[in-house]
Amino acid sequence: MPLTKLQFKPGVNRETTSYTNEGGWFDVDKVRFRFGMPEKIGGWRKFSQSSYLGTARAMLPWVSLDTNRYIGVGTSSKYYVNQGGAFDDITPLRETTAAGDVTFSAVNGSSTITVTDTDHGAVFGDFVTFSGATGLGGAITADVLNQEYNITGILSTSTYTISARIAGTSIGSITVDGELAPTLVPATASDTGNGGASVVGAYQISVGLDTSIFGTGWGAGFWSRGTWGSASETSISTSSLRLWTHDNFGEDLLMNVRNGGIYYWDKTGGTSSRAVNLDSLAGASSTPTVAKQVLVSDRDRHIIAFGCDTESNPGVQDPLAIRFSSQESLTDWGATATNTAGELRLGSGSEIVMAIETRQQVLVFTDESLYAMQYLGPPFTFGVSLISENITTMGPLAAIPVEDNVFWMGLKEFYVYGGTVQRLPCTVRDYVFDDINFSQREKIVASSNTSFSEVWWFYPSAGSDVNDRYVVYNYQQQIWYYGTLERSYWVDRGIFDQPIAAGPNNYLYTQEVGFDDDGSAFTAYIESSQIDIGDGDKFAFIKRMIPDVTFRGSTAASPSANFTIKTRNFPGGDYLQSTEKQITKTASVPVEQFTEQVHLRLRGRSFAMRVESDGSGVGWRLGSPRLDIRTDGRR
Repeated sequence: MPLTKLQFKPGVNRETTSYTNEGGWFDVDKVRFRFGMPEKIGGWRKFSQSSYLGTARAMLPWVSLDTNRYIGVGTSSKYYVNQGGAFDDITPLRETTAAGDVTFSAVNGSSTITVTDTDHGAVFGDFVTFSGATGLGGAITADVLNQEYNITGILSTSTYTISARIAGTSIGSITVDGELAPTLVPATASDTGNGGASVVGAYQISVGLDTSIFGTGWGAGFWSRGTWGSASETSISTSSLRLWTHDNFGEDLLMNVRNGGIYYWDKTGGTSSRAVNLDSLAGASSTPTVAKQVLVSDRDRHIIAFGCDTESNPGVQDPLAIRFSSQESLTDWGATATNTAGELRLGSGSEIVMAIETRQQVLVFTDESLYAMQYLGPPFTFGVSLISENITTMGPLAAIPVEDNVFWMGLKEFYVYGGTVQRLPCTVRDYVFDDINFSQREKIVASSNTSFSEVWWFYPSAGSDVNDRYVVYNYQQQIWYYGTLERSYWVDRGIFDQPIAAGPNNYLYTQEVGFDDDGSAFTAYIESSQIDIGDGDKFAFIKRMIPDVTFRGSTAASPSANFTIKTRNFPGGDYLQSTEKQITKTASVPVEQFTEQVHLRLRGRSFAMRVESDGSGVGWRLGSPRLDIRTDGRR
């Protein structure tokens, strides 16, 4: 009998039943489609061996005038500049005390040091660097005290605790939760001093939340982040995730903590210098002090602050206000007849969620509408026009510009804007939105992978507080697929040859490199929907399979993939029989060769095929396998 050629529709469809989706794919993980055929996605390896503190939710690669490559990395705890693999801390300071305002006290046998500083304003997990201290008289020497510390507990508005550690050692990978603590130094009976009269404390801006929390009381905001009996730092109804936005002003950096201050880092000061408040720069005039987002308009060189305080009411945030500096100026924000600074206010929605710069305009999203902000020139400078109402967006990171379009994830839909707003038909819509943690939706991040014409959204599944899943829209083939991968942020290739993503364990990873998880194998699979044998009314016997696959690009000596054929008798029934066969590459020249055929013994009314690999260095791309299927009786 002639062989049956298996050809499947590209993309995954979970909007119908497996039986209805005959001839399509139904389940997938770490597999993409290229030219309509499934293949294993590329692997990843650490970008550098250095790690950072907190969870990275903002990354900005750029090249300086001296051709050095940098990456700005904003985390829940700090802001870093990565150059040559090292993470240099440029987190702004919120306060530096006068000499003598800080004192220390220790208890014999304990590494916990109590720090006294009237109205310190710190919260649990904050970072402070001490200088000018003398030793306490014993093991707690001046070198132990004069270094950066992570605040481990808040006792009152004037006192908090730190854990003394060996002099000169890094805080390392210690997080707000206190993981991986460094080697500590217990005090002795001789540690009775207070550190002297010259101690200075330099406090970095407070750390933010790594998990969105809703509600009041225990567990909300910074409440409960210390030990039992600690004073509560704040009481709020909704605490937003710590998110950063940033953009280049020339080779320098502008950055903004969402619903916080705007800061500036001068590259000429080097990575040992910290970012400073924008309003602290010489000549600063009417600069915003709080904002939801900041960006630099590339076309006309204005700095734009969104959801900021107005010029007439400084310090009071207006969630719908937009302000822009005078052209080419960091410091001139006061609107006059002789500059191009100004202010706008949107009329629809309750707050600005995000702004995305495209080639021709800046798209501004509120919680229920979309605006276009365009440069008009003097005397108005900018104007805004309403594009669409009754739209939704998952959060401040859920949109990405790709070529001439902007894609974003809404609360139950996917959208694209390319002149008009359109809903994207999605074949995995219910699969995604029925298994998503909506309370952590601010973490959802949109990313582009233009080498494969893909838009990725990383999101937390219903049982997770971190982004552990992804969904992909291939805009060239107009298909969808999904999988599991833990990433908190991702930037496409450009400054660097491959995409770079923030993964687990506080590392950055170079993506689409090889086929392994930082040197270890990972599992990738795809499974088809059910395929009728005949019209589903006949029993058939599957005798053999002629595989069609390429292992091109694999680094394993003998790469292989497992092909599984499984049968069942009814759409709602269980799989009754299955056979798994390994297909192994045997030669590369003169043409690629692999297992010629595999023999099977399966009976049923319908069947499904699964292709899977779990070996290291294995990449594969599926072709069109053939099956030898013969009509058979039930016995």
